[in-house]
Amino acid sequence: MTTAYITHPDYIIHNIPGHPERPARMTATWQLLEKTGIIHRLLCLEPQPATDEQILAVHTKQYLDLLNLCATQDRPMRFDADTTALPETPAVARLSAGGVICAVDAVCKGQAQNGLAVVRPPGHHAIPGRAMGFCFLGNIAIAARYLQQQYNIQRVMIVDYDVHHGNGTQEMFYANDRVLFISTHQYPFYPGTGAIDEIGTGKGTGYTINIPLPAGCGDDEYKHVFEQIIWSAARRFQPEFILVSAGFDAHWNDPLAMMNLSLSGYHQLDQALIDMADELCEGKIVFVTEGGYDTQVFSHGVLNIAYALSKETTVSDPLGSVQSYQGVTNLIHQLRSIHQL
Repeated sequence: MTTAYITHPDYIIHNIPGHPERPARMTATWQLLEKTGIIHRLLCLEPQPATDEQILAVHTKQYLDLLNLCATQDRPMRFDADTTALPETPAVARLSAGGVICAVDAVCKGQAQNGLAVVRPPGHHAIPGRAMGFCFLGNIAIAARYLQQQYNIQRVMIVDYDVHHGNGTQEMFYANDRVLFISTHQYPFYPGTGAIDEIGTGKGTGYTINIPLPAGCGDDEYKHVFEQIIWSAARRFQPEFILVSAGFDAHWNDPLAMMNLSLSGYHQLDQALIDMADELCEGKIVFVTEGGYDTQVFSHGVLNIAYALSKETTVSDPLGSVQSYQGVTNLIHQLRSIHQL
């Protein structure tokens, strides 16, 4: 079993002092993967920047021109209260998107069975015409479109378990019946999208499944949602490739959210997704880092993905779990009814 591991030393160059999406997320992860030795059992690849053509498959030219303009300025450019581009940010954002492309290339070309792209800045909030929510380019959406165009993949499933709704990814495929987008997220919460009745439009109707969870949900609630909703949707869709927006901010110790997943609970989700890939698409799956702002949680979460992709049974959870009290029976019933699962 070969797992492609993609990252780049320049991911730490984008650095807004005091910002929660900080370089330490990368450095802590790199150090842990090296310390455990798992890094030496992975196929380490260095990405190239995403090209204009690849970016324009999901973003507007007007936005790409504006992002490129940031590189020529002598001061930061603020897109919103949380999202500021430095002159070096456009190049790093291209490398981040390129990291996911590199991972899917490795799988599609047979270099690896699966992949792990440890990239930043994250991407799932970037909408076609604007950066937002710490995100500049839709990393996973760019890779999904690349799979369609470069490898003629007809059915891509994207599962986003970041605590925040992947509004950018959703918008890019909302009218598309070749991408099944599934998001579990705290709701109501930033960015305000991801309601249960957001199910797609036109021929894409039914190909967006939003699972809006109340604050306080933990391992059991997520497990039930995966067992009763995501497995059923995946088997019906029969994906040829699975992409995962892996955000670790639904952990109970994350400073920006109010969910109660543990690292062991995250491992259960990762293993379920890998099992789906093994059953439905010959193991073709790539995990892509998104949020997660406690560096210990983020680094151990990534480590556990590497273990699971490598078919190792080790689970690293130095923080343990907390009890959750939220029931999701009614939500699951609603979802099964809306999506005829």
